Amino acid sequence: MTEGSGAGAGSGTAAAGSDEGQSGGDPGSGAAAGRVPGVPGFARWPAGGSPKAEGKALRRRVARAAHAVFEADAGRPDAVTAVEESNHGRIPDLIPIRVGRMAATPFAFLRGAAGLMAYDLARTPMTGVAAQICGDAHAANFGLYGDARGGLVIDLNDFDETVRGPWEWDVKRLAASLVLAGREAGCDEDSCREAAQDAVGAYRRTMRLLARLPVLDAWNAIADEELVSHSDAHDLLGTLERVSEKARANTSGRFAAKSTERAEDGGRRFVDAPPVLRRVPDAEAAAVAASLEQYLATLPEDRLPLLARHAVHDVAFRVVGTGSVGTRSYVVLLLDHRGEPLVLQVKEARPSALLPHLPEASGAGEAGSAEVVHEGRRVVLGQKRMQVVSDILLGWTTVDGRPFQVRQFRNRKGSVDPAALPADQIDDYGRMTGALLARAHAHSADPRLIAGYCGKNQELDEAIGAFAVAYADRTEADHADLVAAVRTGRVAAEMGV
Repeated sequence: MTEGSGAGAGSGTAAAGSDEGQSGGDPGSGAAAGRVPGVPGFARWPAGGSPKAEGKALRRRVARAAHAVFEADAGRPDAVTAVEESNHGRIPDLIPIRVGRMAATPFAFLRGAAGLMAYDLARTPMTGVAAQICGDAHAANFGLYGDARGGLVIDLNDFDETVRGPWEWDVKRLAASLVLAGREAGCDEDSCREAAQDAVGAYRRTMRLLARLPVLDAWNAIADEELVSHSDAHDLLGTLERVSEKARANTSGRFAAKSTERAEDGGRRFVDAPPVLRRVPDAEAAAVAASLEQYLATLPEDRLPLLARHAVHDVAFRVVGTGSVGTRSYVVLLLDHRGEPLVLQVKEARPSALLPHLPEASGAGEAGSAEVVHEGRRVVLGQKRMQVVSDILLGWTTVDGRPFQVRQFRNRKGSVDPAALPADQIDDYGRMTGALLARAHAHSADPRLIAGYCGKNQELDEAIGAFAVAYADRTEADHADLVAAVRTGRVAAEMGV
């Protein structure tokens, strides 16, 4: 195909009318149903235009085949410099742990390099269709967690980088991560590429499915029990069952039993387990505990009686995952009248690493612009916009002038390690995560528009599959540069933590 693309092509196209709901037109404009006048915030009636046709028309400017392109920009920061810059503002003593985790494998490097990949993605073709994106949709950021009724849900589960931006960025990050995870697992190159292509294919087919459904059905589509069948991931069933069994036992109670001891007043307190868990000075603990009053104001009122039946007993600092190592993160121990624990995580929310690289016409709004009111609020609202079911205690607060998000800790969370999957499961996992990503994007972008662009054939799958292989090669080179810098002493690293 000879249709034009160019770096950043289409960055301002089709953002209007595709961001809220599935209206195909400006909310509240045009004729209204019956005798009721148009209402702002709702779709117009009758709907104008065809989002599917608009999506198809985008192919004339941004060919689907153009998404195969990846060439490192001449001005691209070197990998080590990018890592050093991303460490600014983190706790200095914890930076070697972060570097050590990123230096472990190329897949681990990718997990900690969302900003560097955003730099690269900003120089690739884009349709201009905006959605609420995860911003860090690599293959290890999907997992199980508990819902309010004790069931398990599988979905995207990390939203530190969430913004409103190009839907393609999430898809390409997922595809590249699958190639790297497959290589780490020892899969052959055909299996790695197939996993990436299958993820894109599942994304495309799921968008087409959602585009055909009534809006309410599409909003809640692909229930957990249907996910494996929908994504043809039957070989993954045994792995998911084992992960589910572990997740059900991964609770606040189990964490508290391992990480706390009986206090003199009959309550409990955290026990030092450096460097991952450590007690904090009284003044620091008091500041975190005091911030929970602000947090309560961010919750729906019906949640307040639940927390009012728990008392705050202790606060500790706990090191978090690869991308967030070095940020401030606390666990707060709450006990009810029977001494049963509920643990909250109070985690620092930094500006999204994608922010400097977003297209000007991404339709970012508060979720992705420099005018974010509160970074914790950005994370929480982004998460709620993308998940079908979210933690009922999600909120945000401020501690010593820094923004934080608040959520349940160890809420029956479980995850599949994609880098440990055999070849006959990595493609199943790719299809499952691709379907979940499509469902998440369809909450904020019209699935008819994206489906119209993606189309029926495998052209987009093959193009992004090729991109994924090329980007995995680039990431392996970046990882090698970081490892070399560690060996020469340019950067300090603490391995195996």
